[in-house]
Amino acid sequence: MRHGETDLNRAGVWQGQLDAPLSATGRRQAERLAERLAESGPAFNRLYTSDLSRARDTAALLGARLGLAPKADRRLRELCVGELSGRPREEVFAGYAEVLARTRADPWNTRLPGGESLSDLRRRLLEFLAELPPGRHLVVTHAGVIRVAVWLALGLAEGQPWRIRLANTSLTRVAYPEAPDAWAGEAGPVGDAAHLER
Repeated sequence: MRHGETDLNRAGVWQGQLDAPLSATGRRQAERLAERLAESGPAFNRLYTSDLSRARDTAALLGARLGLAPKADRRLRELCVGELSGRPREEVFAGYAEVLARTRADPWNTRLPGGESLSDLRRRLLEFLAELPPGRHLVVTHAGVIRVAVWLALGLAEGQPWRIRLANTSLTRVAYPEAPDAWAGEAGPVGDAAHLER
């Protein structure tokens, strides 16, 4: 799942690995998701989280409700956006148009200035996934990581994962390496945010 909202999310600031805390809205989003999972979600074996505050704080709220102790892993961090970190969306689009054009043309191999490419993120995510024990695990992470996880689950080597939109605290179910009955009966595998509609 994606972490709850931060004030920087709301302001349209590129965060990347900038360590921003949850906003009051983000805390409420996480509490709603925790309530949903406690009432009707499947049982989880473990709870993993990015080590960035917005994910750790979300995981702490979930863990308290679900009886799971979050385990932080820095490989679950958002894509490092380097020089773009902390800049408003408008400034990024105006000042880095050439870099963004290269990224759109080849998102997997184009590194942002001082940052990562999607291939870099994919490499660290694959390392994390390779170490997961069997079971059903809840992972609190970031939109970029979830997009790459979906691409891996679909067996895609290239393309535009940015087309996948993910609301804060939305759930995305990924079977890795294969678990055909994973979350059977649940609606929609990507970006499910029904708990925010209550």
